[in-house]
Amino acid sequence: MNGVVLVLNQDYEPLNVTNLPRAFRLVFGLKAEILEYDHQVIRTVTQEFHAPAVIRLQHHVRRPRPRVKLTRRDVVPRHRGGSHSWDNLVAACKPCNHRKGGKTPEEARVRLLRPPFEPRSDLYSMFTPYLADDRNEAWRNYLFLGRN
Repeated sequence: MNGVVLVLNQDYEPLNVTNLPRAFRLVFGLKAEILEYDHQVIRTVTQEFHAPAVIRLQHHVRRPRPRVKLTRRDVVPRHRGGSHSWDNLVAACKPCNHRKGGKTPEEARVRLLRPPFEPRSDLYSMFTPYLADDRNEAWRNYLFLGRN
């Protein structure tokens, strides 16, 4: 039983992606309903179940604002006391980044165009990596991304 399932809140807001066993537990526990089915069929000794592709929770779940994972290099080098946070991160071209090296921006004589900030997480960044798999095509209707 492998595969992923899109989980929607009661108001059809995309919440997260879960695995098939967790999705079945939510459905059989009457905590979620199946909106779209996958092509996969799960067989037990006595029954067959079509695997869900999209499920919707029966009750509204409040969740914190999703955050984008931090994966780039820092402004103040970590070995010089810089923190691993969005407030210490900027993007630069390869030559400028190489020139800065392990120095602070002041030591490298580079000026930031704007202060660093944490980007907002959006549906595109959270769910589009899963859309590369054709089995998750049914998700597009619920993510409002259309067919590109």
